[in-house]
Amino acid sequence: MISDASADRPVISLLIVDDHPVVRDGLRGMFESAPGFTVLGEAADGVEAVTRAARLDPDVVLMDLRMPGGGGVDAIRELAGRGVRARVLVLTTYDTDSDTLPAIEAGATGYLLKDAPREELFAAVRAAAEGRTVLSPAVASRLVTAVRRPPAAADETLSAREREVLVMVAKGTPNREIARELFISEATVKTHLTHIYAKLGVKDRAAAVATAYDRGILRTRR
Repeated sequence: MISDASADRPVISLLIVDDHPVVRDGLRGMFESAPGFTVLGEAADGVEAVTRAARLDPDVVLMDLRMPGGGGVDAIRELAGRGVRARVLVLTTYDTDSDTLPAIEAGATGYLLKDAPREELFAAVRAAAEGRTVLSPAVASRLVTAVRRPPAAADETLSAREREVLVMVAKGTPNREIARELFISEATVKTHLTHIYAKLGVKDRAAAVATAYDRGILRTRR
């Protein structure tokens, strides 16, 4: 952080990442007009964000998620992998599980929606710069729900191939026949079964089938 003698507090430096020039201009104007912030640069996608963050060394990266040419989650993961010190605060319009969870898991310090009030955004950037986690209420609620969700409670945890194998297991098909039908080796079938057991929290074929029917992964034929 840069020292601001007049305000007797550190100035937080930012890199703004968004594929929309109007959004970048608006954020730059907002932060440059407020005391305690300085904008070092901008980037239009995740790839450019990684390069500029490494070169400019900002305190905080304001990161959008869905951008042509390089998404935010991959950029967050790359920044973490490179050991870049900047904290990443996601600022996006999306709050679905498919957006929030990967971003947090990749290493984002915070997650805020673009409709956040000006002062809330300023406070979030200050918190992120200090390494404190900040989440919008909607995102916090989703994360709590995800944490409380029973492991493997939905068939989304199984890949398409694993579901194919499980369907054949439910029909009583032996591994050799499954391998022949799916054009894979028996060893691969066993590997799929191992993954299925782990994801469903079971130890054998019968339990896997019973659990799959109970959770709706497999449907009872009528």
